[in-house]
Amino acid sequence: MNEAPRAPGALRGGRTRSAGETPCYAALDLGTNNCRLLIATPHNGSFRVVEAFSRIVRLGEGLSQSGRLSEPAMDRALAALKVSAEKVRRRRVVRLRAIATQACRMAENGPAFIDRVAEETGLRLQIISPQEEARLSVAGCLNLIDRTADAALVVDVGGGSTELSWVELKGAPPTGTPPVRAWLSIPMGVVTLAERFPEGETATEAWFREMVDHVKAEIAAFRRADPLREVFDADRAHLIGTSGAITSLAGLHLDLPRYDRSRVDGIWMTRAECDAAAARLLALSPKARADQPCIGPDRADLVLAGAAILQAVQELWPCNRVRVADRGLREGILISLMADRGRKRRRRRGGRERAMAAE
Repeated sequence: MNEAPRAPGALRGGRTRSAGETPCYAALDLGTNNCRLLIATPHNGSFRVVEAFSRIVRLGEGLSQSGRLSEPAMDRALAALKVSAEKVRRRRVVRLRAIATQACRMAENGPAFIDRVAEETGLRLQIISPQEEARLSVAGCLNLIDRTADAALVVDVGGGSTELSWVELKGAPPTGTPPVRAWLSIPMGVVTLAERFPEGETATEAWFREMVDHVKAEIAAFRRADPLREVFDADRAHLIGTSGAITSLAGLHLDLPRYDRSRVDGIWMTRAECDAAAARLLALSPKARADQPCIGPDRADLVLAGAAILQAVQELWPCNRVRVADRGLREGILISLMADRGRKRRRRRGGRERAMAAE
């Protein structure tokens, strides 16, 4: 696992931290569509973000047709990774975990690209499994789970895959990570779905419905979560949606003049409000969609694919409440890194105390 005890272990050329300086931790997520970095310090049992960076790189562009990462896509990703590496060095990060997800998992030249990243940036990316991706997404969204519900479904819509995690809350401890009863990863995200169903000059309801039904067919065959179906049918569960497409839907729903994470992260939307936002998007031309301040030209051709994935989940696992999460993998990584370092410190302290007692 790409967790290093200090920055130089994960990034060549890192600088040492001065004594008494608050340690910085970093989480880097290279996905099919985005490259995202979060740098934070421990704070009151959680963390305080000191720097964030996000850039749309479309690493998986054309991957579903060719089976390979294209040179332009790799160049875009490398440019963003070089920026990330410099930020990690400048902040003197003591512990970094850098991950890659679906695009690098499925690309024939994914491993070669990982080697190229290490050579050109010093960053050692680890290609994680879909199960690990789902686990980290749940960990990153823990603070948004309504513990009074009987269950929750965390839906992480990526560029190349979508992870679903069914979390059982009834009878679970009031704090900590509740049990994940089932999880599913489908090789379908906003980039792959949009490429499979090109929009054309105008978006139509029939085209959107075709996307929804295609995603439903992928999810419907999964039966391991069936023991929780009664809870969802009785509306004693809620969804948590984490993705750029879902946060864009929320920003549109709120009519924000510009995207504001503090307004979006953690808000509740009803299913009717999700449907209304999707219908509003569907009625817009591609240019009008791109002009929306919470969407922009980089997401204009992907946001409806994200809305289709969300609608497919809602039709199969109905519940009235959706909590929007502008968080996920990176936050889950940071929580894991800080908890792991805390455990090691406690073990070292315990060892010293035992040694002193033996004397």
